[in-house]
Amino acid sequence: MTCVRVWLRVGLLLYAAGLTLCAAVDTMCEFYEECNEQQENCNTTARFVTCKDEQQQDEGKRSHCYALWKNESNVITLVKKGCWLDDNDCYDKSECYEHDEEPENGMFYCCCEGNLCNQHFDHIPIPQPDRSTAETPRTIPIDNKTELFRSLMYSLFPICGIALVVAVTFYMYKRHKSEHIQCFTRHKTEHVQIPTQDPLPPPPSPLLGLRPLQLLEVKARGRFGAVWKAQLLSEYVAVKIFPLQDKASWLNEQDIFTTQLMKHENLLQFIAVEKRGDGLEMELWLITAFHERGSLTDYLKGHLLKWSEMCHIAETMARGLAYLHDDVMGRNGEYKPAIAHRDFKSKNVLLKQDLTVVVADFGLAMKFDPGRSCGDTHGQVGTRRYMAPEVLEGAINFNRDAFLRIDMYAFGLVLWEIVSRCSAVDGPVDEYQLPFEQL
Repeated sequence: MTCVRVWLRVGLLLYAAGLTLCAAVDTMCEFYEECNEQQENCNTTARFVTCKDEQQQDEGKRSHCYALWKNESNVITLVKKGCWLDDNDCYDKSECYEHDEEPENGMFYCCCEGNLCNQHFDHIPIPQPDRSTAETPRTIPIDNKTELFRSLMYSLFPICGIALVVAVTFYMYKRHKSEHIQCFTRHKTEHVQIPTQDPLPPPPSPLLGLRPLQLLEVKARGRFGAVWKAQLLSEYVAVKIFPLQDKASWLNEQDIFTTQLMKHENLLQFIAVEKRGDGLEMELWLITAFHERGSLTDYLKGHLLKWSEMCHIAETMARGLAYLHDDVMGRNGEYKPAIAHRDFKSKNVLLKQDLTVVVADFGLAMKFDPGRSCGDTHGQVGTRRYMAPEVLEGAINFNRDAFLRIDMYAFGLVLWEIVSRCSAVDGPVDEYQLPFEQL
């Protein structure tokens, strides 16, 4: 009797194990068809389906559950649910998730393995790696690029701004340059030799009938005389007085000022010339507009420049020198040849009240008239501190472009003076110094 009971228990255990094994093989899935709600002849009774009952599986193959749905404007519409036979993509997936970012035809599909694993389904996209990024792993990330760009911009912007002004100036006179003109400078003795006759008679002065012209105070002194602040009727003017031995400079300056098309907002405004006195006591007067702020040198000694002020001074100075260097044709046939300043420095740059620059002092300036030779010798003229190396070496046979480039060299030194007094960057600003003053 006892043995019978033991064998009965063993039999029950084996039967239960067989049921369990069968259940493990037969996968149950949730079933649904979209036609359930649209067609009368659809089977609406089966809510769950056993995959073995629905499909005759081959031996050794696995059953899966699947779900198919649409997502239109965040409204999910279930299309189908049921069994799926032996798909490698469904192996060992206990949950039903769609991972493609943009499924084809707008239909979302997922499959899984396990009883009723398709009851819950979802779309969880996994971003695909960018091919360009994968092929070039050394590419700098966007954030790092942005930081690098900002650092370079803040550090290089001031230098690039100054370089741009110089480049624009050079381009402007190059664009209008006429055919190549070979010309040589005049020897410096031409400026100290007193001619017996005026090579160019002074134009009629409009001041002759407007006296008195009252001299008020000396504002500056230079190699060719003194500059006075004077009053003509109700306005102030500047009077540059040349001694008789500097008559050549006086004649040269009035020749430059009376050249056609020499009126420009960044060139000193010419008013008139006059002779005062007789014999050896004669004085030669050059009358121009007066600017209370004086020269750029004097202003930089007592003032620091803001970034906007520095840019305005540099820009208007470049405009004035570029116009001086240009060949200019007027509408009515007037012509202004290219002119080299030959003594460009901060002392010869004047400032209006709004810090607009006017270029002044044309006593050494040279015009480059087409087809006209200016001599075959070269002397060092101008201020040595601002002379280009080729001038200091006593080079000869300079052409027009060489003289204009010499002006641009001096222009660069004046830019250096301006930048050295700009307070746009953090830290102390040094006292004003002339170029190479410590050398």
